[in-house]
Order: sequence, then structure tokens, then C-alpha cells
Amino acid sequence: MPTLVILCLFASALTAQGFDFASGTTIEGKKVTVCHVDLQKESLAIFLRDDAGKPLKSFEGIEHWLEPQGKRLLFGMNAGMYRGDFSPVGLCVSKGVTLNPLNLDNGEGNFFLKPNGVFLISDLGARVIASQEYPALKEKVLLATQSGPLLMCNGRIHPAFQPGSKNRLYRNGVGAVSPQRIVFVISEEPVNFYEFAVFFRDGLHCENALFLDGTVSSLHAPELKRSDKKMDLGPIFGIVGNR
Repeated sequence: MPTLVILCLFASALTAQGFDFASGTTIEGKKVTVCHVDLQKESLAIFLRDDAGKPLKSFEGIEHWLEPQGKRLLFGMNAGMYRGDFSPVGLCVSKGVTLNPLNLDNGEGNFFLKPNGVFLISDLGARVIASQEYPALKEKVLLATQSGPLLMCNGRIHPAFQPGSKNRLYRNGVGAVSPQRIVFVISEEPVNFYEFAVFFRDGLHCENALFLDGTVSSLHAPELKRSDKKMDLGPIFGIVGNR
């Protein structure tokens, strides 16, 4: 089995805030951008619709919605797969309210490549779990998104991933380093699922991590002078600050 070379060069550390970016990070020479978030300092949100129930669809849409509130988007990333009407394919929970139910159906495509999973933040902190574990949870879930496949499950790479796969795409995902420390990754060059999962395991020390999406993978990072506009999005992760 090949050994992947992972290089991490932290370009900026926003220690005054609860998140920091690392660009210049590579997987086998392929660039990725990493965002660490400290949930003891920052509150992560999921954005889906505005007050009138219309899909926000973009980082720009969220910015316009936040502006009258005197707020701005400090970090954003697409938060899972969605349908043509921008509704989530699976579970979506925002501010403790379930906006879309858990989806345990079988089907075609990455979302349904079992085991798929749920990234959640509850009153016990953040974690990534297999989707079938979600109904048994007892704690109060404050935020959640469902996607698939799981990249890492209890320290093991998804069994369907192959080291030599030629299926390389732009990808993004999320993992929980600890209940209070989460990490988002977006590839700047095409990578396969196996390479992406190994990065979460060996480079970021996540025992559990979730694939979010591929072609639509998008990042909003004003500190990096970046706000991707690839296509309209469904659910979107965000960290909000004052203007």
C-alpha cells in the first residue's frame, strides 16, 4: 500500500478569532486549504433559506441577508448535497430545528455510498457519526448535516476507497478532531477519495470525517481574499462576525 506524503504549511493563524486557515498544504503534491475551528470561541451556523423561505444559494446571498443585521460572513463552505430546489438530500438541523429529515434510503451516487454519515454539533460538542446511529442519540442536536460517503469511520477508511483510483475530483469535507475542535478541508486540485481520507487520518488526526461534495466544493474566506462562485448551493456552513 503506498504511503501518501502530506505537507502542512500554515499560512496564517487567526488566533484572536476561533478559526485559522492553512494554505500551502499538500496531499502528494496536490494543494488543499484547511480551516480549523475552535467551538469554544466561535459559533458555527448552517444557512439554507432567508426569512421569506427563499434559498440563500450563495455566500453573496448570505452576505446580503446579514448586512441589515450589521453582520458579515467570516467563513463559509458548502454543507452537504442538495436537490434541484436547493433542499438538502438528507438531514439538516439549524439552531436546534430540523429543516430536513434523516435519509436512510438506498440509491445511486456518493450520498448513498454506505456507510454515509452525519456531522453534528450537540450540547456535548461536535462529532461525525454513521447515519444509522443518529436516531438513537439522546443529546440535544443544535446543528447537523448529512452527506456521504463517510471518509473515516472510527479510524478506518471507507472500504470502497481504492489507493490507485483515477476518480480524482475537487472535494471538500469536515472532521472532528475533538468535541470542541473541528476541521474543514477543500482540495485545490483533484484528489481521489482514498487520498482525501488519508489526509484526514494522518494529516489532521481525525478518526471520523465526512465527505461533503465534489464539483460544487466552495470556500468563502475573506482573510484569504477568496469567495468562490462556482454554482448555486444548498445548505452552507458559516461563521458570522460584526461588520
